[in-house]
Amino acid sequence: MILLNIPEVKSFMAKLLTQTVFDSFLLRELEIQTFTNFHISGQLNENFFTKEELNERTDKQFTLWSDIRAIAFSMIKGNRTPLSFKVVFQLSEEQTALLVQKLAGRIRQEEVGGLYLNIRFEKGELHMITGTAIKTFTLDKTLEQEWDAEVRNMLRQQGIAFVEQS
Repeated sequence: MILLNIPEVKSFMAKLLTQTVFDSFLLRELEIQTFTNFHISGQLNENFFTKEELNERTDKQFTLWSDIRAIAFSMIKGNRTPLSFKVVFQLSEEQTALLVQKLAGRIRQEEVGGLYLNIRFEKGELHMITGTAIKTFTLDKTLEQEWDAEVRNMLRQQGIAFVEQS
């Protein structure tokens, strides 16, 4: 787990809300405080979809950020900064599998509960925290370290400045 401070809030928010940088992440939760509180659960309502539509989705539990991004933007846009917001992303199963493959058998895909990226804006500051959920007990931190490195690399590739907190 790493804690990253994002000093260029406006630039980051533009990438989050108007660009495709985070579109492949699953949305677990979104909370926005403006003139009222908004809460969006990323959990899909299976009954909304036809069987064919549901079968086309790679993840049948949570929606992609790309499906919600425009809605989130409409809640935040305007002349006033939100009081706070929180986004919880999860790496998709396909992307998680690719990351696990890099570890050459040190952990199995079915042992991974999820790889998370928490974004929180509050009191003018923006922070990102990585998280790793493993279903079995292990002292091996290789997956966590690899996920942290992957997040750092993604931010660098996207031109997102960050300062790692200790």
